Amino acid sequence: MTSWFFDPYHQEPVISAAEQASRQFQIRAATPNDLTGIADIIAESFHGHDGFWGWAFPLLRLGIYEDLKHRLSSPAPHHVCLVAIDTTDAANHHLVGTVELGVRFSDSWIQAGKSFPYLSNLAVHPKYRRHGIASELLISCEKFSHEWGFQDLYLHVLENNHHARQLYFKLGYKVHKLESNWNTFIFKRSRQILLHKHLRIQID
Repeated sequence: MTSWFFDPYHQEPVISAAEQASRQFQIRAATPNDLTGIADIIAESFHGHDGFWGWAFPLLRLGIYEDLKHRLSSPAPHHVCLVAIDTTDAANHHLVGTVELGVRFSDSWIQAGKSFPYLSNLAVHPKYRRHGIASELLISCEKFSHEWGFQDLYLHVLENNHHARQLYFKLGYKVHKLESNWNTFIFKRSRQILLHKHLRIQID
């Protein structure tokens, strides 16, 4: 599964505090009808329209669309794509955020032979950032992990994505491993940090 990493506090026009207070949001599992909106948000969040990515944007968006379409049509036993919906206007719901959660197996990141839930593709529409939507999506992923019988959750973030790291640390994630590979040195790309959160046992 390809992973993208976003900056939840990227400086983009956002809705005002007063407008935010009057808005209503719902988090639910994605459906095939959400595919176009999800692809738009992920492509915009991680690539944008500037420079090289400008002419490549339609291809990137199509690739994201087809990749997610395949996962939704042939879901793994433990896989969910969640979306955040602005339901303020009952007649016109807007998709404003998304995240994916799946279970990986026998990965050298953690421990050979151990399965673990892995979070990826967290993205929020630029207009709706800095208003708690990313946090709500992450918390929803924790609930699914609990339901699946796991007590640990993992994700990657780029070392230079300071705002995203602040969000994760605020929610209780800790550094599990700092990773490097030949791309880091040859192309001078930021290293990836594997983050881990131990989930508290929920008592009903």
